[in-house]
Amino acid sequence: MKWTDSREIAIALAEARPDTDPTAVRFTDLMQWVLALPGFDDDPKHCGEKILEAIQLAWMDEAG
Repeated sequence: MKWTDSREIAIALAEARPDTDPTAVRFTDLMQWVLALPGFDDDPKHCGEKILEAIQLAWMDEAG
């Protein structure tokens, strides 16, 4: 997975952290959780606020 795979990342986060409310996650935590996902392989420097926001929104869709 890469940073641009927001839907795939969101699905993986929903599976890895089913009890987490995605609306209450800080971007600093979200970034670390994404980096720790199995199969994630991208440069942390390629991540920005817009990418994290897209991941968070996709995660909220998955959780909802």
